[in-house]
Amino acid sequence: MKIIVACANGAGTSLMMMNKIKQAFKELDYQGKLDISHCSLSEGKSTGRTADVIFCAVNFMKDFDQLKAKGVEIIGMKNILSKDEAKERILEHKLLEK
Repeated sequence: MKIIVACANGAGTSLMMMNKIKQAFKELDYQGKLDISHCSLSEGKSTGRTADVIFCAVNFMKDFDQLKAKGVEIIGMKNILSKDEAKERILEHKLLEK
């Protein structure tokens, strides 16, 4: 499964968020192949069509409406540094089954 984690500038926040999401998948014992990277919103919008899932802060979800219409799953998080919320979103969106 290819996952992109996007934030405004693609530097620190998306990197920290990506690490929490990786930890969440590991703790949930995900058995599939995980290809996860982080980037800026603008890069995510241009390269996101190749992703299965894009994680971002809830206030950035609308930035990905075009990709959502093309079948990319967009997942917003309120507390982007919460491993527990990452687990909730992974389970809620049935990502362990992909």
